[in-house]
Amino acid sequence: METNNCISVTRQSEVTLNKADFFSNGIKIAAIIYMPSSALTATYKTSPAIVVSHPGTGVKEQTAGLYAQLLAEQGFIALTFDAAYQGESEGLPRGLEDPAQRVEDIKCAVSFLGTLPQVDTDRIGVLGICASGGYGIMAAAADQRIKAIATVSAADIARQFKKGGNGNQDPQVFQHLLSLAAADRFEEAKGNQPRVLPVFPTEEQAKAMGAHVYEGWQYYCTNRGQHPRSAKVLTLSSIDRIATFDAFAFVNLIAPRPLLMIVGSKAETMWMTKEAYAAALQPKELMIIEGASHVALYDKMEFIEPALSKLVDFFTVNLK
Repeated sequence: METNNCISVTRQSEVTLNKADFFSNGIKIAAIIYMPSSALTATYKTSPAIVVSHPGTGVKEQTAGLYAQLLAEQGFIALTFDAAYQGESEGLPRGLEDPAQRVEDIKCAVSFLGTLPQVDTDRIGVLGICASGGYGIMAAAADQRIKAIATVSAADIARQFKKGGNGNQDPQVFQHLLSLAAADRFEEAKGNQPRVLPVFPTEEQAKAMGAHVYEGWQYYCTNRGQHPRSAKVLTLSSIDRIATFDAFAFVNLIAPRPLLMIVGSKAETMWMTKEAYAAALQPKELMIIEGASHVALYDKMEFIEPALSKLVDFFTVNLK
């Protein structure tokens, strides 16, 4: 079912933030728990919880933290974390983007939530934003502890690198990146430091590459949303790990658990959301927010509020 609605959001509870950590494949992962006062004061009842996973190159304090705060204000326990090798989390080499590890991070975040006495282990959901929309779908496909999965501006990291944000990138671009990654594997074997790929172009280059790239540059590289710990480079060894990943390959395994996908009508990446949605089985729902771009759903409240309203309804119904 496709919807496009806007319901005002009412904040219901105060929220306490607590730093925490858990392990994923032996790597210490830095996290923040957003705990509503209703969960802290409940004597017997446990609460639903949501893992909110950040975009590629992002950190837990950016858009993932914003959504976690807003969901916690509605009574959900929310957890954000930095991906392994990035942010405050451990792991070497720094800047590695390993899709298999990112999926494992989400599963281990679910495990960690299950250790909290305030959390009902039968009422855990996942919200994935941008690349974590893809990672979250892959995690939910195999991990049935995830009772409901939602995405905002979903992207598959492999499709992004291979085809570009708009799906029209020359295939030779990715072939060139693979050749660089292959050469770097030999350099690492010789004991040399892994080479890195800059994530962001200059402002002039970003403008020339179109509105989608420029808005991403604005969010990550200006006061609009930048954070000192967000990833500015990825190791070249990330590229061949990304090459054979397909975030949506097993989306059909999520059913009969519910899937909600939210995307802006102006998102250049909408084609990825629609590919995943088409391959998914019922129950599923697609919400298109009129006028929103991919990145606008990171921080623009006029678009986040209808998305949040839908998310609150979705998780309330499906984590009941």
